Amino acid sequence: MKKQALFEEIATNIAQRVYDGTYVTSQKLPSEYNLAEEFQCSRLTVRKAIALLISQNLLVKEKGKGTYVMKQPKIQSGSGGLQSFTETAQVQGKKTRTEVLHVETVKDLPLKVRQMFGNYATEPIVFLVRLRYFDEEPMTVENLYVLKRYLTKTNEQLPVNHLASSLYQVIETNIEVGYAHQEVEAVKSPPDIAKLLHVAEDEPMLLVHSMTYSPSAKPILYDTSFYRADKYTFKNTLVRQK
Repeated sequence: MKKQALFEEIATNIAQRVYDGTYVTSQKLPSEYNLAEEFQCSRLTVRKAIALLISQNLLVKEKGKGTYVMKQPKIQSGSGGLQSFTETAQVQGKKTRTEVLHVETVKDLPLKVRQMFGNYATEPIVFLVRLRYFDEEPMTVENLYVLKRYLTKTNEQLPVNHLASSLYQVIETNIEVGYAHQEVEAVKSPPDIAKLLHVAEDEPMLLVHSMTYSPSAKPILYDTSFYRADKYTFKNTLVRQK
């Protein structure tokens, strides 16, 4: 049996600490220097161990701040990366357009949304409905709940013109976007969604639920979106862990 490399042994040790609760969700790990001292190895070896755990979605790194335990449940499948609708369109050489259908700061949140935001649910949260186009063809209807603090500075009005652009770009002027937990299910199109997307009622749709976090597991936005199943797919690359 092939002997584990030292960085793999260290990664296994750190992972075990996450599983047994020594390191908990959102906790910042000791520095590379301290871990190298503890495991009696080089910082490069520690760096490789951390990189392995990041690739396995157990840890996440925040620029200039350190490495944190990713909020559970862990994402089990790999993907091409977390991209906004606008970024996806740019990669495919398409133009986007956005219609803001509704925007308000809400006080009474649906139970599911309140649970997703946890302790942050008491803060002002913006509810935003947007219709997104690829090359002038309606593609998705987004229902978004976003912490207001990440859309505007304190006491400023919502920048409505920004709400029709890439939200990630707006949000990342205030906080770094780290990762998202996402679920995709097949549904029939409700009448109001069918009308907006120019499809027949009961047309197959992809209903996507996603919760986006900062690298240190601060909730940023909760999104429930309807995508046209005849025009849009979600593609993941699954990596076998050995």
